[in-house]
Amino acid sequence: MSLASRYVMGTGIVIGALAFTLIALLIPVQKFGGRSAAAATSAGEDDGAGILSTAFGPLTPQDRDFVRKVRLAGLWELPAGRQAQQRGTRPMVRTAGMHLVEGHTELDRRVIETAQALGVDLPNQPSAQQQGWLDQLDRAQGAQYERLFIQLLRRAHGKVFALVAQVRAQTRNSMVRALATDANATVLDHITVLEDSGLVDFDGLADASPAPSTVSRPTK
Repeated sequence: MSLASRYVMGTGIVIGALAFTLIALLIPVQKFGGRSAAAATSAGEDDGAGILSTAFGPLTPQDRDFVRKVRLAGLWELPAGRQAQQRGTRPMVRTAGMHLVEGHTELDRRVIETAQALGVDLPNQPSAQQQGWLDQLDRAQGAQYERLFIQLLRRAHGKVFALVAQVRAQTRNSMVRALATDANATVLDHITVLEDSGLVDFDGLADASPAPSTVSRPTK
């Protein structure tokens, strides 16, 4: 083999190795131990994929769990917000519904963008618990509906607010950090407009049960 041929072959190997390394950085491995990285979408479950290397920094199980939970939030809060815009009789309830729709429409766009960049599979339907909340709203009528809507959404946002802060403080992945920053602003806005309705039962927020089936406080 001539010197020129060896040089060309060596250059090709180097270029191929560099290309493989770049692909590995940009597209994190989707499976670990034969298990899909999206196999775990329930609250707090480790998907078993460990810490993955990405071009945006390490991606931890907590990071992936957060990305999926942002998606899950939109899957039930968007329809809940649309429903409140249609069924709410109080202006502040309709306003809260509008904020939910606008906020989660943009946040859903951001989470899909983030998931695609990081190779995170996303859920496409609400969890069983979230679907149960939507079913409760469907069954509620009149003033009970408005109070239930406010209480369900305020409780859910209060719980996710702590998770957003934790992920924002701990993540080393720049894409996840940016998503957490956006989610923080959105959740805080939603908490504010829900509380502005004057219908939040703050004592009820401390209830350990997943969500109220009825709200018994008298109608104003």
